[in-house]
Amino acid sequence: MKLDLITTEDLEIFKEVLLAEIKGILKHHTTPNEKSEWLRSAEVRKLLNISQGTLQNLRVNGTLRYSMIGKIPYYKREDILNVLENNLLKH
Repeated sequence: MKLDLITTEDLEIFKEVLLAEIKGILKHHTTPNEKSEWLRSAEVRKLLNISQGTLQNLRVNGTLRYSMIGKIPYYKREDILNVLENNLLKH
């Protein structure tokens, strides 16, 4: 029977590889999906580079429509694009 020893260095290498893979998975799942019709708040904030308070103001003043499922607001990608187009500044 063959006996394999695992060293502290082996564990450190395994940890680094595992953390890199987890970070890659999380990055992939938190990036706004261009194919998704409905976006969550974090995705909208990241897409528009705005704060949570600014997004809340856009909801409250009716600038950006949303749909609530439970306590989670969802935004249509099309509505976000329309808000951007309708607020273009003319010089």
